[in-house]
Amino acid sequence: MSDWNPDLYRQFEAERTRPARELVARIPAIDVSRATDLGCGPGNSTELLWRAWPQAKITGLDSSLSMLEQAKKRLPDCHFMPADIRSWQATAPQDVIFANASLQWLDQHQQLLPQLVTQLAPYGVLAIQMPDNLDEPSHRLMRDVAARTEWQQKISSHVADRKKLLTAQQYYDVLSQAGCRVDIWRTTYYHLMPDAAAIIDWLKATGLRPFLASLNEKEQQTFLQHYLTEIRQAYLPQTDGNVLLAFPRLFIVAQQR
Repeated sequence: MSDWNPDLYRQFEAERTRPARELVARIPAIDVSRATDLGCGPGNSTELLWRAWPQAKITGLDSSLSMLEQAKKRLPDCHFMPADIRSWQATAPQDVIFANASLQWLDQHQQLLPQLVTQLAPYGVLAIQMPDNLDEPSHRLMRDVAARTEWQQKISSHVADRKKLLTAQQYYDVLSQAGCRVDIWRTTYYHLMPDAAAIIDWLKATGLRPFLASLNEKEQQTFLQHYLTEIRQAYLPQTDGNVLLAFPRLFIVAQQR
């Protein structure tokens, strides 16, 4: 798959950053000398950590070199490095491990989250926010279009294999058994879009990437046109012509006891 597109991702930076800001606000008041942002992207979430704890050593990790390049330009006082979250090992215990809209791309959370907890300092916090939208029309319709005969040979069935999140009850058990106090909540945002096509602009930077990766430019445009036809039927305009994109997200704050 091609690298992430930071400029496309940042088209909706305010909307993407809002959940991260609300997650930071729920982190308990602790002394923070080290914090790591897992899946830092272009640095919008890392900047929140830097502003909250300006004296701390802030590290951002991402698998995308283009995202890291933008993050470094944005926050020259922070440290950024390429890494795979699944195999990352902190060089020192972390006071905050922050994962904003990154862990949903990985599976085996029953093993991954306890592994992250072991890298926390005493009373350290693992703060997670994940989109929980696979059953929303925006994502269901991607899979429906990809399943049509004309696309089955071009788009691997594995692109639809992103696993649903665990339930809140399962996350609670996993993290409480790992020795944490656990705070979990779910929020559905209703993002204001000028039209249905803007929903596609949003998702081309994230959820649509696996569906488009194996298509050439002409095929991508055709696939997106088919998808737009379905999106327009699922997301009808409001009285003022705008469209509301429902976007559920799951939040977890787990603190070492």
